[in-house]
Amino acid sequence: MFCDIVAGRRESHRVLDAEDAVAFLDARPLFPGHTLVVPRAHHETLTDLPVPDVGPFFTQVRRVTAAVETGMEAAGSFVAANNRVSQSVPHFHVHVVPRNRKDGLRGFFWPRSRYGSEEEAAAVAATLRSALAP
Repeated sequence: MFCDIVAGRRESHRVLDAEDAVAFLDARPLFPGHTLVVPRAHHETLTDLPVPDVGPFFTQVRRVTAAVETGMEAAGSFVAANNRVSQSVPHFHVHVVPRNRKDGLRGFFWPRSRYGSEEEAAAVAATLRSALAP
């Protein structure tokens, strides 16, 4: 599924399209702005990601994290990746979730939802793209 998004064969609200990574809005976000960052090349887990690719990939994760915090006017963020267990798509990906104090997230049983419309998701993606530092 993520390979199809990277290749442009599947619709997504893309936030970043870089040489080494693609970022797009999670279809079932914890909060608006919840973004997934994936390596452009298919690697199932973090341990499958070649060592030379780790630094460049996480540089993009860092950029997206800053954009999510700035664009969503968040106090901080939650940045995480599952490795096999609880990994719903077998393509390594990092979740970047905007966070604010008393936002309701406790533990790991978080309510997921959908964007109210495609227009809302497109507007959030555009906000994050504009917040990306060069």
